[in-house]
Amino acid sequence: MADVILMGEPMALFHADEEGALEDVSHFTRSLAGAEVNVGIGLRRLGHEVTYITKLGIDPFGKYIYRALEREGLGCDFITFDKEHQSGLVMKSRVSSGEPVQEYYRKNSAAAYLTPADVEHVDFKDVRIVHMTGILPAISESACAAAYRLIQKAKLEGVYISFDPNIRPQLWHNNDVMVRTLNDLASHANMVLPGLEEGRILTGRSDPDGIADFYQESGVRTVIIKMGSGGAYACKGKERHMVPGYPVEKVVDTVGAGDGFAAGVLSGRLEGLHFLESVRRGNAIGAMQVMVAGDNEGLPRRERLNAFFARFL
Repeated sequence: MADVILMGEPMALFHADEEGALEDVSHFTRSLAGAEVNVGIGLRRLGHEVTYITKLGIDPFGKYIYRALEREGLGCDFITFDKEHQSGLVMKSRVSSGEPVQEYYRKNSAAAYLTPADVEHVDFKDVRIVHMTGILPAISESACAAAYRLIQKAKLEGVYISFDPNIRPQLWHNNDVMVRTLNDLASHANMVLPGLEEGRILTGRSDPDGIADFYQESGVRTVIIKMGSGGAYACKGKERHMVPGYPVEKVVDTVGAGDGFAAGVLSGRLEGLHFLESVRRGNAIGAMQVMVAGDNEGLPRRERLNAFFARFL
């Protein structure tokens, strides 16, 4: 079985080949998108076994996503196909720096019809981590119920739970439900990975110490707050540290940086690295991801990651 289980909504990504408004672009490159997909790819490239749970449509995009996941080495035993609903799509503009425009076509996607039944037969033997983001519970009530069931089963089996709120306000019916649901899911986790602004929205507290206090008061032992170019604020039990980031030559595309960070932290835990070394690895992979175009193209294999670290010895 896998080291890590992830469940989420994968999408076919159409990334513009030239800069400009999406309606003016003639050619696109197809690849994979999805927060959990990115984390899974990052972990696989570092040599860890990953199982991915989702639903896909029986359409060309669903078949493409399935084959692409297989090529990346993710375990697909718990991916099912839905005859009645389509796979999700996203179009993304090409930028030379900063935030690209993204247009999603995911309403009533197959993944939105995930249910608790889709996790009942998942085998947790040898699984060490379940990682989840706040996107899955946002896409539908049944997907939210599936997210809760996966966490419940993981807790019963004593599996370490990592949760990245990854808030998407546009997917929720109202802000109060979003905050309440994501904080409740976070309270069941061993580790929570909010961005600084996400933490402020979810906790009502303005600084990293206050955000960490909020989650520790709810029972979370480890809180790591992503602070972009500033690095990360890492809290484990009574330990609190500011872990600086790495210099970036040029920010090309910020999408996937937080997922790369999560892959770095989780891979460090799987390999028995010291907590702070895991956070440093997360910072490094996040920095590597923002320097290239694409959602996961910057996620490194071991040799490239080692070469990156060697620059700072």
